[in-house]
Amino acid sequence: MKTMTPNNKAEIRRQADRYTKVVEWSAEDRCYVGRVPALHYGGVHGKDRAKVFAELCDVAEEIVALHLTDGRALPKADAGRRYSGRFLLRVDNGLHEALALRASREGQSLNQYCEGALRGAVA
Repeated sequence: MKTMTPNNKAEIRRQADRYTKVVEWSAEDRCYVGRVPALHYGGVHGKDRAKVFAELCDVAEEIVALHLTDGRALPKADAGRRYSGRFLLRVDNGLHEALALRASREGQSLNQYCEGALRGAVA
């Protein structure tokens, strides 16, 4: 890897900061696990959330530096991405019917029922 000047380091940090870093508690692993989804990296772990995040930031910078050094394009950054609250989900006809019937029995629209089910799934 070529030697980085302070200017290169600043550019690498600026590029790495554009990627969302996720640190979550893993009950299975009994520690915090960090990942950078857009860079397809996951694997930083430890008992201290702040330390895991700091290490994850360092790893993101290393990945960006490798891409830039090798002349490879960086994956699309996701920081600052805004979500509309709308997305299209395709399901088979039978599931669509079952969801619509369940929603009706619960006195909800299909959208309300599915939103509740999705919220429960990610909680």
